[in-house]
Amino acid sequence: MKLFVDTMDSSVVDVAADGRVRFENEDWSHPTLQERRAILHAAGQEIAALTELIEILQDGRTAGRRD
Repeated sequence: MKLFVDTMDSSVVDVAADGRVRFENEDWSHPTLQERRAILHAAGQEIAALTELIEILQDGRTAGRRD
């Protein structure tokens, strides 16, 4: 997994079941409340973008076609 967190200018590259995260080029750590909120916000935006992608591809829209 790799999630870019824009507000932190960093990428989460792994998450442990106990809530620890590993940012790119850093060791494991427990995120602060502010970091958790930033990660959750970035994840929500990514889910929305991926959902839109899935819907577009499932609808069978072709490249170059404008709706």
